[in-house]
Amino acid sequence: MTNPTKPRDLINTAAHSARPPSLYGATVEYGIHCMMYLIQPRAKPVSSRDLAELQGVPVTLMARIMPRLEKAGIVVSTSGINGGYRLAKEPREVTVLDIVDAIDGRKNLFDCKDVRENCLLFGGAPPAWITKGVCGIHAVMLRAQKSMRKEMARTTLEDLSGAFGGLAPAQFGEDVGAWLDNRATNREVTRISAVKDSSRKRVRRGQQD
Repeated sequence: MTNPTKPRDLINTAAHSARPPSLYGATVEYGIHCMMYLIQPRAKPVSSRDLAELQGVPVTLMARIMPRLEKAGIVVSTSGINGGYRLAKEPREVTVLDIVDAIDGRKNLFDCKDVRENCLLFGGAPPAWITKGVCGIHAVMLRAQKSMRKEMARTTLEDLSGAFGGLAPAQFGEDVGAWLDNRATNREVTRISAVKDSSRKRVRRGQQD
């Protein structure tokens, strides 16, 4: 017998998968999560590759995000095989708005085209009463944008960390730290091994000559 609820289930699944476009893309979400992982100071900086792998994010995408945050003064970087990123400020000094604007740039919620002036009855010469002041629709959108930016500006990395810390078990933070430290150590071991191997090859070439 055919399951009578299956068509409805398929419709619901399709509706959930067809999400409308958002003002801010996934890069903002990834960037904020990255900053969360950098809150805890580490002996060695965290590489963008490790941040990408930790979150299941493409390395190429992370390589675009982190330089933008560095340019905005939110993180500092060091180069080389042991290079990576650290927060440039205290978590309480970095707001969500700082990160959003650094990654995606300042975006307007609404682009008013002053459609109010285009009424056919005006014959191409809209009267002063219709053009006076800010468009009422635009004004609503400006207030909404101001409210949105105010909320992001008052929320810091410290706030986000505190909320997340109330949900995650203490062991999770330790596990993340251990994973990042282990990755940094493995890179150092690989570098030393490569240097030694290169040195041995030069010695052998010298002996053959």
